[in-house]
Amino acid sequence: MKSLTNKVWRLRPPAPPEQFRRFSRLHPVLVQLLYNRGLTEVDEVRAFLRRELPPDSPFRLIDVPKAVERIRQAIRKGEPIVIYGDFDADGVTASALLAQTLKALGGRVRVYIPHRIDEGYGLNLDAIKKIASAGTRLLITVDCGIRSPQEVAYANRLGMDVILTDHHSLGPTLPPALAVINPKRPESRYPFRDLAGVGVAFKLAQALLRVEAQVPLQAGRAPVVDEAALLDLVALGTVADIVPLVGENRALVAAGLRHLNAPRRPGVQALLEAAGVRPGTVDTMAIGFMLAPRLNAAGRLATAKLAFQLLTAPDLGTALPLAAQLNTLNRQRQYLTLRAVERAKAQLTAQVDHPLYVLSDPEFQPGIVGLVASHITNLTYRPTLVVHLEDDQSRGSARSIPEFHITRALDQVSDLLVRYGGHAAAAGFTLKNENLPLLQERLVAIARDAFGDSPPQPVLEVDLELDLVQVNQQLYRYLQYLAPFGEANPEPVFLTREMHVVDARAVGSEGKHLKLTLKHRGRTWPAIAFKLGHLLSALPRVVDIVYHLSWNDWNGAQTLQLIVLDIRSSTGAG
Repeated sequence: MKSLTNKVWRLRPPAPPEQFRRFSRLHPVLVQLLYNRGLTEVDEVRAFLRRELPPDSPFRLIDVPKAVERIRQAIRKGEPIVIYGDFDADGVTASALLAQTLKALGGRVRVYIPHRIDEGYGLNLDAIKKIASAGTRLLITVDCGIRSPQEVAYANRLGMDVILTDHHSLGPTLPPALAVINPKRPESRYPFRDLAGVGVAFKLAQALLRVEAQVPLQAGRAPVVDEAALLDLVALGTVADIVPLVGENRALVAAGLRHLNAPRRPGVQALLEAAGVRPGTVDTMAIGFMLAPRLNAAGRLATAKLAFQLLTAPDLGTALPLAAQLNTLNRQRQYLTLRAVERAKAQLTAQVDHPLYVLSDPEFQPGIVGLVASHITNLTYRPTLVVHLEDDQSRGSARSIPEFHITRALDQVSDLLVRYGGHAAAAGFTLKNENLPLLQERLVAIARDAFGDSPPQPVLEVDLELDLVQVNQQLYRYLQYLAPFGEANPEPVFLTREMHVVDARAVGSEGKHLKLTLKHRGRTWPAIAFKLGHLLSALPRVVDIVYHLSWNDWNGAQTLQLIVLDIRSSTGAG
């Protein structure tokens, strides 16, 4: 039985009895949630609950030793070094992290972040020529470059060594860089493959700092940077890039959140103040919905250098005006996105039977095409490409669903693209306008082959059915052992049947949200269903709900509440 939002609920199977016996000292709900995440052995459960950083060496990443040697050589000789970063939050935090590290080691460092609109994603030939002409002999990329073999070869011809750090999917040809540091390299023995761009940059910084501690570049110099002081940037970029929040990523983010909640970096202090986020309350939700959008707004509508300048600001006096600028840009971004989404929806009628959408318009600003694609994919559960039409060449962004690896699909139409890159769920690309109709035709055919006669339906994975009699503050505290939550480690999702609707009303701007009072076994529960205000008129008297548990702190009153994700009628539910 489908829900009022037409989603399919899929209840995960119960853990076997021996799993509960093995972990008899843990709350049964926690045991089930760990089992759902594939955590069944004592050692891995212990590491997960303790959020332990793995002891693994950064030098196990291919080419890290070679990169460290070349960077230290450049610092000793006083060679100019340029860090070439991407313009999103992952790239900006990676740029700031590596710049801080190299400057502390005594490097002559400059950061180059391309303009999203004027230059587009990744390395470009004009920028490389400009960088080389300034006397640069060492170019280090962060969060980009893995699909730029021609650009790296051009940099080599201009006399530059290139160290490439990236986390995106590899193309058919590895760029001819001096060092290519990417945990996704097939021959890599590094145990964790899903680091964000800032995570890869951190591993390089970690290696540099550990070598410096053993063999200082300048005799007698005090320790330059504590690698732990870089973890606030790692947490920001990792959560912003929506990489799997498991394994090393989860441990890095957990450690980084501690630094974000007691911020010492002036740029982070200013960012929290501008976003209205109190130190001590920063979690992955705050990063994803409050902090990262402000960092990304700079690169979307102006220049990402603003975000970089904020994160590297020397004091609050410098940082606060920059944070205010990002606030203004973020408001503009919200308005432009809403307007563009409405234009995108108008194009869906002509493609209603397609398993994949390609939407194009000169009014789609290049800085927000990814956001528009994400909105349409969330609305329709279809892979979506959104293209900003320009005179000759156009740029676009793609978002996808778990059943369709969008970058592999673009691999199959690479002959139609000027450049592209990304991962399973998201990608960016540039193409000549004349190729757009054929691109759409071939991608739709690829999606039809992938999906067959039945396009996938949105599925809501439910961790377990819960009797609310079991729910109290102690259980909520146990659930926090699973945090930080994010991609591949989602916040626990529960199902409770036969909840009586005592009260329901639409709240928020234009009644977008649904505020509920629900009753179950004689106890009433406050609940909020975000973006489900349109269901008010269709709401049954007795419902099954799928929800998160939340701790609500309002005006000094602290209560548990239900964050409702979906609703269906209890009638006939089995």
